[in-house]
Amino acid sequence: MDFFEVLRRRHSVRAYLAKKVEKEKLERILEAIDSAPSAGNLKAYKVVVIEDERKRKELADAAFSQQFVAQAPVVLVFFADTQKSASHYGIRGEQLYALQDATIACCFAMLACFALGLANCWVGAFDDSKVKEICGIREQALRPVAILPIGYADE
Repeated sequence: MDFFEVLRRRHSVRAYLAKKVEKEKLERILEAIDSAPSAGNLKAYKVVVIEDERKRKELADAAFSQQFVAQAPVVLVFFADTQKSASHYGIRGEQLYALQDATIACCFAMLACFALGLANCWVGAFDDSKVKEICGIREQALRPVAILPIGYADE
């Protein structure tokens, strides 16, 4: 699909079919994330892939009962690695660059999904501590930035 067509047609989807996302498509999305630009090419972010139904339901609850999160067969959770960025860029890296790195990575994932025929919806409303717990994140320096449910549109 033409890049500008992707930009024009991409939209948020909050209803998903009960159809698995193919491994090859998920791998291409992860490759797109890895190709995203980042400050100093540090890639000061972490992405957690959630496919387990129970954990997807927990994430939906942590996202203030946005149940469509649980409906998607794959959920990506993006974390800013504030310590990694701060080690090179100080306070600006901690407070800004790490956040930018994670958001750019999520945007690349969104566009890759649509180009592959998949739908998604950026979710930014959630309980940070619950999301970290569900994802098994203990590092203080990892800050949740976005939840991205991915699947085939059912709307």
